[in-house]
Amino acid sequence: MSETLLCILLVTSSAKGSNLVYHWPPSPAIVSRLARPLPTNDFPGALADNPWRAANSPDNPAEELQWDLSKLALDDDEEYYWQRPRLRRDRSVSFTQPSSHPTSRRASPSKEAKDMYDLDGTRGASASSAGQHGGGTPGFTGDEYNSLLGYSTEFLAQILCPQPSMCHQKFELIVDDLAFIGHPVCADPDGGWRFAPEKRPARGRGSKKGQSPQDGERLLTPERVPPTPLTLQTDDVGMQRFHFVVVLDLPDPSSSASGNLAKYFDTIYEQIAFNITAVLYQEQILGKYVEAQSELLGALREDFANRGESFPDFMYEALKVSTIAPAMKTLYEAIKEKSIARVTINELPIELQLPPYIDTLLHADEEIEPEDEHEDEDSEPSAWGPEMSFAWRLPALTPWKALLRLDEEGEQGYQLYMQLRAAQLNPAERELAEQLIRFLDIASVSLSLAEMASLLDWDLKSQVYPAVRWLVLHRRAKIVDVVHSGLKTVFSVPQKFPAPLTELSEEFAKTFAGADVPPLPRLLAMVSTAAHKQTANHFFATVVGSKERIQLYFDVVLWMLKRDLLIRLHLRIRIIATEELKKLVRKRWEERVAHRRSRSRARSISRGRARSKGGSYDGERRGVSNEGIGPSLETVTESSPVEYWVSLSPKTARKQARQMSNEPPAERKAEGEDEKPDEYDEELLSSSADEAKWDEYYQNGGDDNIPSMISDPARATPLERRWLAAMSEGKDPHIVRRFEHIHQYFDGKCSDDEILYSAEISRKQLREVLHHYEEYLQTFLHPS
Repeated sequence: MSETLLCILLVTSSAKGSNLVYHWPPSPAIVSRLARPLPTNDFPGALADNPWRAANSPDNPAEELQWDLSKLALDDDEEYYWQRPRLRRDRSVSFTQPSSHPTSRRASPSKEAKDMYDLDGTRGASASSAGQHGGGTPGFTGDEYNSLLGYSTEFLAQILCPQPSMCHQKFELIVDDLAFIGHPVCADPDGGWRFAPEKRPARGRGSKKGQSPQDGERLLTPERVPPTPLTLQTDDVGMQRFHFVVVLDLPDPSSSASGNLAKYFDTIYEQIAFNITAVLYQEQILGKYVEAQSELLGALREDFANRGESFPDFMYEALKVSTIAPAMKTLYEAIKEKSIARVTINELPIELQLPPYIDTLLHADEEIEPEDEHEDEDSEPSAWGPEMSFAWRLPALTPWKALLRLDEEGEQGYQLYMQLRAAQLNPAERELAEQLIRFLDIASVSLSLAEMASLLDWDLKSQVYPAVRWLVLHRRAKIVDVVHSGLKTVFSVPQKFPAPLTELSEEFAKTFAGADVPPLPRLLAMVSTAAHKQTANHFFATVVGSKERIQLYFDVVLWMLKRDLLIRLHLRIRIIATEELKKLVRKRWEERVAHRRSRSRARSISRGRARSKGGSYDGERRGVSNEGIGPSLETVTESSPVEYWVSLSPKTARKQARQMSNEPPAERKAEGEDEKPDEYDEELLSSSADEAKWDEYYQNGGDDNIPSMISDPARATPLERRWLAAMSEGKDPHIVRRFEHIHQYFDGKCSDDEILYSAEISRKQLREVLHHYEEYLQTFLHPS
């Protein structure tokens, strides 16, 4: 929003008319727009061809020519700039200037009435063009008391104070190249300001000794307030509406992705316009704060205008006598600086801010992260909540992350510390404050959030996460990766620095003046080259070198982490099935299948021979002789052990079924037990299913002559499970059990910190597994 914010203004409306009470900055600059591309004339050869440039280039490339750029200005450059369309008739000509209203200003005797308003709409455009080309103040007409951004102040006040039916809802108005966003509010039909019946005031004010909070709320509840007779005339009614408006330079819709402009406006409305209006509305109900401030600023404006004082003098004098004017100034400057706006409205401190990366919505060439980008690994809603999951670009809030405090040496940290230790807190709040102080005391980049929860005996999701969210939201801390206490952590440098390297180097030199620390550029170079080493690539081995310097360089690492100059590299692991392993598993499987088939055939033959004993087996079962039906079981070949049973005709099968139904149950049970499939039949079926899997593997391009990566060990196929089992042959049983427990995280996505937390093992145990399975594991470093 810092790119598009033009000004912040407050308008009010009463029975006597609408008025623009105050705005900041005093002279908002209108951003120039081009109607067509403007050529850059930074040197004489800009508009020339290559032969002319070659002919006029100096013989010595080191020489610097002194061009006379004053002769290079285009004579008709005004046609390149876009100007606001001229209005056939300005709406402000139909307005009348009330002379009796405190915020009005009578025309100077030296000026005629026709000069008070821009009748044809050309004054704002000409003034804007003059400001763009150095001929005047950008965005202002000659009379700054009655004009703003090329329009008359009364015209703006009229269009920004809608009718009561349009109040208490989002207001979005686009006029030419300006966008107005706000939330207008109005008084009740009888002229009183009250809370809605279903709401209660958020601020318990006016509670006196002996008066309960319920009594204070009762005074503000509309249905319990006795109706006040309207004894005032309509002209004597005070302020009826007010509107806190944020004015933006309308972004180009074609410069952003589809829908981003609407998200941009919605975020500004929800985070700034609505929140400020809610506080002002509350204070207006409780003590008519907005109305009093409007009268004060209107009288001051009238006084300065009558005395002929300059408009900037009035603007800066208003900062001294008013409390709402400094709040508007602070809010504007904080938005421009992309920081938190800590403003005070009628002795009520509030903090407002916009997402740090909201301006990226206006640039289609940048990578815009989706609103639901920060999801947990199991696709659960983000732990940051909806408020901080859009345009914040925060890392995932996970138990293995650490907390880095940003205010431990600043004034903000001291103020927070004093607020928590305030003596006027009640016992419950004091206990909570003491817990928060302890939480801040033990917060360190060397402790994960899970370890902090264990030390404090807090619940991770219901106690630790809310405290972390509050600190990050108010920019008093940030989430980082855990840093080893001995600095044995591998870092890398970002592709883009948050600020110019020269500025960072100067700040670094001032912070660590007198310390035995290399300059920042050299330090960054050492970190960058160390990431490509196979061994001794961590920060201690690359930069520190000795244990006596750990504390010094720990402060250096904290300084760099606060400015996003270091990125921790995480160890990630994948499982590789080598070609030797695959061939071995294939060979053993083929041998096992052949052995199972031979045993199954022998078992079937012996079973058939046992059934044929007694001579009457087939005659009793079928009612026919063996010779009349086919060969006996003794003559059945091994290739077709059950061919005889398959050759039964349907008539013979039905006859056999009737004969079996007449047999005693005991005999059928005994025969059934003899015919029940045994373990060898099941092994045969299992081997057949595995063979189908093998055939599918080879049909899909599988090859035993090349290594294969097991992409998802947690959902490994039967073939991949055989590979994993073969990897553990000949290893210690406790190592095998640990490998079987943690290999589900070896998918190349889980970092080493996540593996240690999820598997509940130590780093030493992880290194032991990596050592024993080294030939089957692929390890690499990658940022989170």
